[in-house]
Amino acid sequence: MKEIINPERLVSVPFSKTDCGVDFYINTATNKDIGPVLAEYKRFKTDFFSFYFFRKANGFLLLNFRKIELHDGMVLLLSPHQQQEWHVDEAALDYTFLIFREDFMRTFIADKFFVYRLLYYYQTDTPPYLYALPEELAEYIRLLGKIKQELLHPVADTYNLIVSVLYYLLLIINRAYAAAYRLPVEIAKNNYAFQYKDLLEQNIRTMQRVQEYADKLRISRITLNTSVMAQFGVSAAHLLKQRLLEELKNELLFSNRTVSQLADDFHFSDPSHLMRFFKQQTGKTFTQYLQDYRNGIYE
Repeated sequence: MKEIINPERLVSVPFSKTDCGVDFYINTATNKDIGPVLAEYKRFKTDFFSFYFFRKANGFLLLNFRKIELHDGMVLLLSPHQQQEWHVDEAALDYTFLIFREDFMRTFIADKFFVYRLLYYYQTDTPPYLYALPEELAEYIRLLGKIKQELLHPVADTYNLIVSVLYYLLLIINRAYAAAYRLPVEIAKNNYAFQYKDLLEQNIRTMQRVQEYADKLRISRITLNTSVMAQFGVSAAHLLKQRLLEELKNELLFSNRTVSQLADDFHFSDPSHLMRFFKQQTGKTFTQYLQDYRNGIYE
């Protein structure tokens, strides 16, 4: 394979305070308030979290390289910088959305690894959604209503109140997500697992050995693996391979890089080593995977 062509331009959509009509990097409303926006760009990514609480849904979303069928009662939890391509009839949708940037909470929440404690944040093994019972969905939307009221009528302590409600909302969704997918919810004895996930986001293109991350954290590989297993239910090596594979698939599908260039980008010593890793993880060659995607076979 000589070249991987990106057939359409990917649009980056930043959070806009002006468009949202608020002074903070957060907003919530219903789709009826804002009109059709999901199909404004064929393919786009954002720099903020986007949560959708669907009362009525239809169609599907292509998130990076995955196809997600949309259903009534679904809570969709999208992390920043994920590529989105919506295939829906917007006029028939009924949902409330919540969008916010990670840095919105930093002044209030001292824990810089807080988002990594959310099991749905950049998850690769479980889906970025859960289904809510009617009473659960009503509670989520009630909390969003409190946030909206503060945004519409801000006073001196509005910021603190909004972050408090948001913090509570994120945690109860996290608890529901953990229960839905039977994920560990143990209280962390240390921050190693969350620091590891943070380092993966920063270094996945240049560091592909668990020992390198352990060295960076100044702990043993055994200690790191034990911490990751306790928090995420998988090994450190598994987490690394899945994050690397996620990045490779996105580059394969949505960039103009050749296999040789990808090998250089990801610090593989030889393109054959990259191709072997990809085949081991997916069961497909680069060419097969790309052809399947173009034929509407998504994973």
